[in-house]
Amino acid sequence: MAEILSEEVTELLRCPVSGQRIRSATSEELQRFPGTFAEGGFVTEDGKRLYPVRDGFPMLVESESVITADHTF
Repeated sequence: MAEILSEEVTELLRCPVSGQRIRSATSEELQRFPGTFAEGGFVTEDGKRLYPVRDGFPMLVESESVITADHTF
């Protein structure tokens, strides 16, 4: 998967719920939610939330996030 945003921009982004840093999710992380993250996604530092990318833009809105069951990313 190609990088959605540069590392410099990603470094500035934060989870709107927890304030944690986010990073690009790996393919393994995204495969746990088939069809939800076709364009990629971002995950919080603690692995609790995944945010999808749609039309090339990260959807950093609480209602768009998926809460992971085990928080083991």
